[in-house]
Amino acid sequence: MSTIFKKIIDKEIPCYKVAEDEEFLAFLDINPNTKGHTLCIPKIETDDILDLDKETYKNLMMFSRKVAKSIKDVIQCKKIAISVIGLEVPHVHVHLIPINDMKDANFSKKVNLTNDEFIKISDLISKSFSSI
Repeated sequence: MSTIFKKIIDKEIPCYKVAEDEEFLAFLDINPNTKGHTLCIPKIETDDILDLDKETYKNLMMFSRKVAKSIKDVIQCKKIAISVIGLEVPHVHVHLIPINDMKDANFSKKVNLTNDEFIKISDLISKSFSSI
């Protein structure tokens, strides 16, 4: 059964894409902890990050690093928190969360953004990603 992330990869469901290559896709979390909260996923369906082969794991982390640098370039924050939990969607995903305080990484705290805000943020991150 396809996950919501597989449907996003297959373009059955839209997303606010910030970066993509042959192996990976990055898009804004639609239920973000903070402005700029982004998910990086492999295009192959794998539930647990520890089940990825070493090369895919390494490449996912390098892709996520570049996306994180792009986020930090356009979203004012002290750090980019990196989290891999994987309980809500059974498809590997790396959370990149702009933070200024520990509470920003708390998954029970969410921010509401308008469609226009999502579009603006995704465009800014995407432009930064393309220039790195």
